[in-house]
Amino acid sequence: MKILETNRLVLRTFTMDDAAFYLALVNEPGWLRFIGNRGLSQLEDTRTAILKGPIAMYERLGFCLYVVEQKTGVEANTSIGICGLIKRDQLDDVDLGFAFLAEYGGYGYALEAAQATMDYANNTLGLERVVAITSPDNIGSIKLLKKIGFKFEKMMTFKSTNPDAPDTQLFGYEFN
Repeated sequence: MKILETNRLVLRTFTMDDAAFYLALVNEPGWLRFIGNRGLSQLEDTRTAILKGPIAMYERLGFCLYVVEQKTGVEANTSIGICGLIKRDQLDDVDLGFAFLAEYGGYGYALEAAQATMDYANNTLGLERVVAITSPDNIGSIKLLKKIGFKFEKMMTFKSTNPDAPDTQLFGYEFN
């Protein structure tokens, strides 16, 4: 189901047909370095992760991480990344998340999708605040977050999910 549309992109909910795309994304070097290994190597496990993750969150909360597709051109309807909102148990606020296949980096797709998601968070969902977390060495994500108005708030650790987890940067955005 289509949730958002920009000039170049469509953001839609996940389906089981997205398993191959999601498997490729979560095993990209950038994902593994900055987000972590999800332990997904088989399509069936990936389908289960989609069902228990974004699909379940959408059913429960009305938002989730969405598949980002190119809207026009030769690669129309091609899944290029994910962007959306997540409610993590470890955070008080809803979290903006995004990740793109490496070959689609540098074209402004993440910025376009993140801006549309933030507009949706405020204008459709009525959120007053959104946060984002990122690894301190994920310079690209930090630049994007600052570009759309997020401000660094603090360092934190998600020990409940990984006892050896490094510190993570928390950014916040307050809607006026």
